[in-house]
Amino acid sequence: MVTLQGRRHECEVVDERLAAARSGKSSALVIRGDLGIGKSALLGYAMDSAVGFRIARAAGVQSEMELPFAGLHQLCGQMLGRLHRLPGPQRDALSGALGLTAGSAPDRFLVGLAVLSLLHEVAEDRPLLGVVEDAHWLDHASAQVLAFVARRLHAGPVALLFAVRDHSSPARFAGIPELELTGLPDADARMLIAAAIPGRLDEQVRDRIVAEAQGNPLALLELHRGLTSAELAGGFGLTSRQPLSGRIEGCFLRRVEALPADTRRLLVLAAVEPTGDPVLLWSAAERMGLGSEAATPAEAEGLFRVGTQVTFRHPLVRSAVQQAATPEECRSAHRALAEAIDPELSPDRRAWHRAEAAVGPDEEVAGDLERSAGQAHARGGVAAAAAFLERSAALTADPGRRAERRLAAAGAKLRAGAHDAALGLLSLAEVGPLDPLQSARLERLRAEIAFATSRGRDAPPLLIRAAQRLESLDPLLARETHLQALEAAMFAGRLGRGRGVLEAAEAARAAPPAPDPPRTIDLLLDCLATLLTDGWSAGVPLLRRALGAFEEEDELRWLGLAWITAADLWDDDATHCIATREVELAREAGALTILPIALNHLAGIHVHAGEITTAASLIEEAAAITDATGGARISYGALKLAAWRGRADTAALIAACVEDAEARGEGMLITVAEYATAVFENGRANYAAALAAARQASEQGGLVAVRVLPEYVEAAVRAGEPELAAAALARLTEQTQASRTECALGLEARSRALVSDGDAADRLYREAIDRLGRSRAAPQLARAHLLHGEWLRRERRRLEAREQLRIAHDMLVSMGAEAFAARAEHELLATGEHARRRTVETTAELTPQELQIAGLAQGGLSNQGIAARLFISPRTVEYHLHKVFTKLGIASRTQLRQALPPPPGAAPAGGSPGRRRPVGLRAIPGGAALDGSTRPGGFPWNGPASPEGAPDVPAAV
Repeated sequence: MVTLQGRRHECEVVDERLAAARSGKSSALVIRGDLGIGKSALLGYAMDSAVGFRIARAAGVQSEMELPFAGLHQLCGQMLGRLHRLPGPQRDALSGALGLTAGSAPDRFLVGLAVLSLLHEVAEDRPLLGVVEDAHWLDHASAQVLAFVARRLHAGPVALLFAVRDHSSPARFAGIPELELTGLPDADARMLIAAAIPGRLDEQVRDRIVAEAQGNPLALLELHRGLTSAELAGGFGLTSRQPLSGRIEGCFLRRVEALPADTRRLLVLAAVEPTGDPVLLWSAAERMGLGSEAATPAEAEGLFRVGTQVTFRHPLVRSAVQQAATPEECRSAHRALAEAIDPELSPDRRAWHRAEAAVGPDEEVAGDLERSAGQAHARGGVAAAAAFLERSAALTADPGRRAERRLAAAGAKLRAGAHDAALGLLSLAEVGPLDPLQSARLERLRAEIAFATSRGRDAPPLLIRAAQRLESLDPLLARETHLQALEAAMFAGRLGRGRGVLEAAEAARAAPPAPDPPRTIDLLLDCLATLLTDGWSAGVPLLRRALGAFEEEDELRWLGLAWITAADLWDDDATHCIATREVELAREAGALTILPIALNHLAGIHVHAGEITTAASLIEEAAAITDATGGARISYGALKLAAWRGRADTAALIAACVEDAEARGEGMLITVAEYATAVFENGRANYAAALAAARQASEQGGLVAVRVLPEYVEAAVRAGEPELAAAALARLTEQTQASRTECALGLEARSRALVSDGDAADRLYREAIDRLGRSRAAPQLARAHLLHGEWLRRERRRLEAREQLRIAHDMLVSMGAEAFAARAEHELLATGEHARRRTVETTAELTPQELQIAGLAQGGLSNQGIAARLFISPRTVEYHLHKVFTKLGIASRTQLRQALPPPPGAAPAGGSPGRRRPVGLRAIPGGAALDGSTRPGGFPWNGPASPEGAPDVPAAV
């Protein structure tokens, strides 16, 4: 294979990717560079070099950017014969996205997992090379899916190459290795131009062309075209102040304008038809009275070719053709294509072409676009739905209907993450006329955009006002908006405007009453509003009813907020059930926007139970998903885990989270960071710092902040601030007496023991140990033993102190709570006893991902099941299991049970004598138990994955 002129290094990089694919190692590469710099040539080199490969191609087209999954259909169209071999949820998701089957909107990243599996399935026979040209012009849905796939490639004979404009769409392909193409060196540029311009060429003219081209290969090959030999001889005609891309396009434009009229009309038809389907092209051409002979002049000029696919010499040729065409010529081409397209097979493409052919308002076309928006949304193309609705509004003559469609388009833009565009549409819709309900909906959309962009600062008062306007117009929507306002106020916390959660709660109390029977969100709204305005004793009975409803809830949207309230109640059973339910539903739905949040909630449950290794695995899984999807990492679970681990890097993590929270206006995260600081510093016996953090957090009031009160009491007592400790205990008691769970009463008893003396303190410590032993809160139980042992030592009861401190030390070490374990060891030394050296039982030679995969395999999941769980390919699972077997010295999955540590749920956490799990607890669908049990391997079982759409993102703490 001949190396491209001046591109030896670049060709070697491509060769390495192909060689890796041949050896079974997948990879992706983004080739980035300016127009004409040689991206297409390098892709052509890759395809020529891929001997023995199956090749799949796609190209982004600017006019196709609003059609959902259009690029994906190009790339995978020839592979759909293997679709039946995918797991059912993946097959259904991809079929729905490509419009092959009807159904609810598939999650974008479940579609990505299906494509990942499909590529590996196709590559089973021979290696696969996927080539995507002009990837910056891919439709939004395809770009997200293919970027997801590219980040998850690992094992398997697959190579993906993307060509994108220099510095365009950097976020779309972030995290994928890049190769940047720059201009050719001077010597190579001269050799290329010598090949392009036969015969003698004046040296000064050659120097001028090389200088003007700036090493751009397409410029070197095209800038001289259209110039006479006299101009080439004297260098005239080369000077221009146009940007290089514009000058190259100008060269193509001159060549297009010189073509016969029928040829230009055919080129316009091809330029506005993005799929490159030759059958469709000739069908539309026939309607325009054009025959195949019209293509001959353009093919002779090398500008255009009709083969198995219609292709242009370069995207700039397509651009030049459209620039040379009159508006009527473009409309005529769109009209012919609309007539040629089968309305049953491609209604959205037909509607789009009809819209482009319209001269003015056309209600029939506007209605078609509105219907296409619904179909696009059902396929997961939210951005496409927004574009269809926006164009539909532009073609609507009736002002009222136009305003309604603009409102719908703004809502779709919001769901697609295009916040500025949504605000622009709301400004147009505001021109009206709007009826009162539409006006209230517009205000609600503005508030939702504020919450989506800042996570709090301005959103709560805007949502409250919108909810109040809706009360007389749409009571159910008003109540839902009040709940949104409460959620936004909780997120904003200290960084919000107005009076925060109290203002939102008071407004919610004045809202219309709930319907009969109430919805689960009505129960949640009423209990939160009552709790925040009238206190815990009034709110807890309502809260228990709401949490009971949420344990069976099938709607993901508000489970996160329900989990927060259950955690503030220290209700072990409800928090475990809701978190497990949330993860189960998110997995079943393939809702990868919500699943990381749900995994953080479940990780928090495992931290609460002292199962730190399992919690770390869940946080690792959540981070892998957000990295793959390009989302922001969720910090709440990581903060709690770091606080209880007590490692040296905890302070840096907390500081980074606070900085991020301040930048985004998320005051709730700052409160959780202060809670984490209080736990961390109490573990290190740095009580002054723990007190300062706990005091700051507790001053915020409301929900979330109450969890810091036990830390506040301990830190205040040890820092010599008895008045602060007594005040914190009084606030804690109000909550725990209302809650009356074993965990709440155990924490109250432990905190009350800290401010007590003599027999009363001893009795309270023993009560705390007994109650916490009947809860899931193993770390809190260990700390009760630790505090009791410290108190006994100070009472000079050394033998009794040693017993309590040994239990605490063993529990804390087995959990991996390093700072608290060190504190227990220090206390043991003070009694004259050396602590037994123990380490957390782990398999240190395995990486976190290997340990995670091994645990799931130990639990009985197949490679496909593990792949679906972790959003990787089955081939990648196989690759990692092979490494696990090698490291552990085993040969099969059946040996994993003996080779890996026992699962955290196999025995009472911490091994505390007499510790009991709750009995008689309810079960939830999917086989997940509420008694803290896990499947073998220590990984919570949350049911199989199956497809469904992803709802809005809920709160996460």
